[in-house]
Amino acid sequence: MEGKMSWTVADAFDYKGLPAEKYKTGGWFPAALILGIELCERLSTMGIAVNLVTYLVGTMHLPSATSANIVTDFMGTSFLLCLLGGFLADSFLGRYKTIAIFSSVQTLGTGMLALVTKLPQLRPRPCHVSATHTCEQASGFQMGILYIALYLIALGTGGLKSSVSGFGTDQFDDKDEEEKTQMAYFFSRFFFFISLGTLMAVTVLVYIQDEVGRSWGYGICSVAMFLAIFLFLSGSKRYRYKKSSGSPIVHIFQVIVAAIGKRKMNLPYDIGMLYEDTPEASRIHHTDQLRFLDKAAIVAEGDFKAGSTRNPWKLCSVTRVEEVKMMARLLPIWATTIIFWTIYAQMITFSVEQATTMERSIGNFQIPAGSLTVFFVTAILITLAAYDRLIMPLWKKWKGKPGFTNFQRMAIGLVLSIVGMAAAALVERKRLSVAKAVGRNTATLPVSVFLLIPQFFLVGAGEAFIYTGQLDFFITQSPKGMKTMSTGLFLTTLSLGFFISSFLVSVVKKVTGGNGGQGWLADHINYGRLDLFYGLLGIISVLNLVIYLICAVWYNPKKPKAGLQMETFVNGSSAAEKC
Repeated sequence: MEGKMSWTVADAFDYKGLPAEKYKTGGWFPAALILGIELCERLSTMGIAVNLVTYLVGTMHLPSATSANIVTDFMGTSFLLCLLGGFLADSFLGRYKTIAIFSSVQTLGTGMLALVTKLPQLRPRPCHVSATHTCEQASGFQMGILYIALYLIALGTGGLKSSVSGFGTDQFDDKDEEEKTQMAYFFSRFFFFISLGTLMAVTVLVYIQDEVGRSWGYGICSVAMFLAIFLFLSGSKRYRYKKSSGSPIVHIFQVIVAAIGKRKMNLPYDIGMLYEDTPEASRIHHTDQLRFLDKAAIVAEGDFKAGSTRNPWKLCSVTRVEEVKMMARLLPIWATTIIFWTIYAQMITFSVEQATTMERSIGNFQIPAGSLTVFFVTAILITLAAYDRLIMPLWKKWKGKPGFTNFQRMAIGLVLSIVGMAAAALVERKRLSVAKAVGRNTATLPVSVFLLIPQFFLVGAGEAFIYTGQLDFFITQSPKGMKTMSTGLFLTTLSLGFFISSFLVSVVKKVTGGNGGQGWLADHINYGRLDLFYGLLGIISVLNLVIYLICAVWYNPKKPKAGLQMETFVNGSSAAEKC
């Protein structure tokens, strides 16, 4: 029996529901199929996002700030829906079905978007056809149809992204040293595939959209997603599946309700008196932070129903309480990484719009404005390569550790984003001075678009650090049964970053554009002060970095006092040591 068990993965099963055999399931082949569907998802989402603002301004004739907000709201909703996808995967569907269902929804959305951009009835007349001096804006009906297509894509993206990374790590056994090492490489390759999809989106797809037709570009996205789904389903017999442990949200509320119900009770001095029914191998041992939640594990009269059945809304195990503590301790780090994605949002909105006003020709070839984000992706790929091949070996030789910690990577990302905003403000000041000198209505200013490269490179390098740091942090520091939800929680930092961008744009436009003035964010950016908006984001980011550093110091829970180290600590380390 012992020999047989060594050939199976303890907590996984195959497509027949039998224990997963180690050498017939999992590993790099099925993980590659999962990475393939993520590549196509990124190709579709970014192929739409990075060039959508030019479509809204140039074809739908919407104001600059309105167009930027539509893009950031679309991206924000996409990542916010990751929470829904994570909940469904953890509670009902499982990761495999969640990926299959929501990737199909995204394919439908991209197909509809291709049709919407093809039909002339669904966009306003070109400016030169209009009888008025101002361009005719898209009607409510036209925008409504466009929104339906965009938010179908957002729904598909949200459900899909929440499960892809978790299902990918399910293909590796963390109890096997060789597979555990492969899992560590999976995170960097996962992000590499994301970056590769983005690179294809901002080069090939943007060029096709601008030079061949929008509908062709979006049609390619739909076909790519369809092929990715086919390949994903073809690997069904090779995947390792994990059983759902029930709704993590219900578990969290059970602990909170039980703790509130016993709020007037005193905690025992001896933590060994707290309730624990979890098998020893699966226990998470007590920590001193957030001790109010420990009251959920105090045994009191009425905690058990008829017989010996425990009422989970009145009494929770120490392990269940510690799982909720682990999730709660993620929240300050979660909150302080949101601002990075607010800065990221500027790279696919205002920075692209800046590019449309600048000289973009190389010989007879004109670079599409949306393709400037290629420098953003290039910075990501260069940073990842330098980190893997140069920084990690040197750091291991110097410090004896394989690279920066999650906290260090996130901090580096935040610092680079601040420097990126400073560079963006300086470049925009230069661009505005040229516009003022030659005339603000000049279609193409005599200033090279390559001046935008520093801001793309700095924020792109920052993303390479913060994305990998966040993904690793949220997956490894969350309870096993809540990993998909914690991935969704991580992705909501992107969502809220985009929403905060929309909020700041609206507030700044209202505050600075009073009394009929154009303000910082004018309808035409040559009449605004985008440099001041970038400066404001830089100042906010500096304050956010200070708060992040404080939260990072607070994160690690204190070790229990020596007098309280009871039998629950004999066979394992504390949750802090596991982290």
